[in-house]
Amino acid sequence: MLKKLSDRLRSWCGRPWGPLLLLAGGIAVGLGIVATGSTILLLTSTEEFCASSCHEMTYNRDEYKGTIHDVNRSGVRATCVDCHVPRTGIPLYFRKINAARDLWGHFVSHSIDTKEKFEAKRYEMAVRVWTYMKQSDSRECKACHNLDKAETSEKAKVRHARAKTEKMACIDCHYAIAHNEPEGGPGPQELDIKNK
Repeated sequence: MLKKLSDRLRSWCGRPWGPLLLLAGGIAVGLGIVATGSTILLLTSTEEFCASSCHEMTYNRDEYKGTIHDVNRSGVRATCVDCHVPRTGIPLYFRKINAARDLWGHFVSHSIDTKEKFEAKRYEMAVRVWTYMKQSDSRECKACHNLDKAETSEKAKVRHARAKTEKMACIDCHYAIAHNEPEGGPGPQELDIKNK
């Protein structure tokens, strides 16, 4: 079969317009792959997808409702994607690939497919998210929050300056603000996770 395909390609390249047609076909296939990938990234980067694709995410959505990220004085909501997915570039692709672990836990190993199993693994999953946030230097937090704004209180400015000099991540102090605090171990500040 490969020999037939190879022979056919050679015969096309021997024609006057063959190489151009082959190049155009390659470009069309490449654009199709990019368009499909981009569409999948967009469709899987919505609150609706996160909250409805796996029933265990409804637990997270229920506990998120009414938190400061859901309802606040500015009227701007932070959704699942705002906190858990980088906005662009290579980090976005790596995060989406890493999300396959969640699919594995839901569809294959069934390790988090009930509320009880989810709760039993909550701390382990939280540590994974805290580690990610610390290692990314709170990239997703900083995409929305500008700590140098005039509206930031003086008390917060002092604390944020100290945290910056101590190389602390946002998650070191601001955890369990959108989800229930997991039981079973130390919080992110006590974990030995190195920031970048």
